[in-house]
Amino acid sequence: MDSTRVVPAWQSYLRTHQARFIEELRGFLQIPSISALPAHAADVAAAGRWVAQRLERAGLENARVLPTGGHPVVYADWLHAPGKPTVLIYGHFDVQPVEPLDLWTHPPFEPVIEAGRLYARGASDDKGNLLAPITALEALLETEKRLPLNVKFFAEGQEEIGSPQLPEFIQEHKALLACDLVVSADGLQWSPDQPKIDVAYKGMVAMAIDVQGPVADLHSGLYGGMVQNPNHALARILASFHDTSGRVAVKGFYDEVVPPTTAEREQMARVPFDEVELMARLQVDALFGEPGFTSVERGWVRPTLEICGMEGGFQGDGFKGIVPARAAAKISCRLALNQTPSNIVGLIRRHVATLSLPGVEVAITPMEGGIGPYCMPVDHPGVGVAAEVLTELYGTPPHMTRCGGTIPICSLFLESLGVYTVGFSFSLEDENLHGPNEFFRLASLERGQVGYGHLLQRLARAL
Repeated sequence: MDSTRVVPAWQSYLRTHQARFIEELRGFLQIPSISALPAHAADVAAAGRWVAQRLERAGLENARVLPTGGHPVVYADWLHAPGKPTVLIYGHFDVQPVEPLDLWTHPPFEPVIEAGRLYARGASDDKGNLLAPITALEALLETEKRLPLNVKFFAEGQEEIGSPQLPEFIQEHKALLACDLVVSADGLQWSPDQPKIDVAYKGMVAMAIDVQGPVADLHSGLYGGMVQNPNHALARILASFHDTSGRVAVKGFYDEVVPPTTAEREQMARVPFDEVELMARLQVDALFGEPGFTSVERGWVRPTLEICGMEGGFQGDGFKGIVPARAAAKISCRLALNQTPSNIVGLIRRHVATLSLPGVEVAITPMEGGIGPYCMPVDHPGVGVAAEVLTELYGTPPHMTRCGGTIPICSLFLESLGVYTVGFSFSLEDENLHGPNEFFRLASLERGQVGYGHLLQRLARAL
């Protein structure tokens, strides 16, 4: 922002109370709200209560934790701006598992600040980003006694597991959540000095593949060569999913995909992407994937099928000569525009059924949380306003990008509420999201707070 401008009272409030906000975030991060692990269900609920209480202290009304049949959600609102638009701010308070623990420098739920970085699980994804709009709302309400537009706040405790209960919940609460635009506090910026706006996310469907052979593990000397080895069968299944060039070999996998237009490919090519730097950072000697597309295009607009995990047989130290009774794998498909989770599951099942695998039974089970892809028009006024604010915050216009990841709520809101979601979040890719030593830059927290203050004021005039 231009340093010659008079600093508004709400922005001075943010500066004055910054130390308190950081301490509040530290307390929030101490809650181990791991949604994937049933043992932490009570912690997810506790994090939801923390958010509801924090929203109430910020000055919002009707703050409450709502049940979903799974992990809860939190809702609050401030609806005293007649004739003004309504914006729904979204984020999530659940976090990823922390393993492997031995790679953490500090315990993941004991927040530590070092060199302007706050280290803890969930610091970047998404608790730091979730707190930024809450403090901005508090600053506006404390100094101006009102907001420039109507605000609803919706935070969930199951984003990291694919939001399985949210489709039904949102359908049942359409009136409560009705709005003109959703602003997501979950997402990334391009770099510390370069903003971006993601206008599209891939969908996702995950599946478990179970291969059952003999009734129990067998002696490999006595029974090897006599029965089908589930590991061998699983290896054949997994190897059949791609050809040697990296293209998915499942019949019909690409049939529904909408290919990028020439203009879209030109726009993606304008976004700076250094393959050499990426290979160096990832410590690989080559990039690999579907031929005929750039790395950016493969990551942003082409569908993928990834093997995320495999198990079978003896995994301990030393050696155990067996034919295992069972082998299993988990795969995920990131979906491009026009693909649907149900159709992809059907294609995978039909593909595996064509393989000759005598002596074993194969079960393919979709996991909860399948979601379709999402795309927002780049000329939407919400995108334009976010771009203006980001340009002032960073001193340079944002890249218009797409993301190979999935934020399930975007598709759900569009399908159920008929509104688009614009991303306005300040995490960075190097902050070890989902990995050991996750951190959030305190400068990003401050930037996000100021950004939300300006964003809400300008959306009040633009929508």
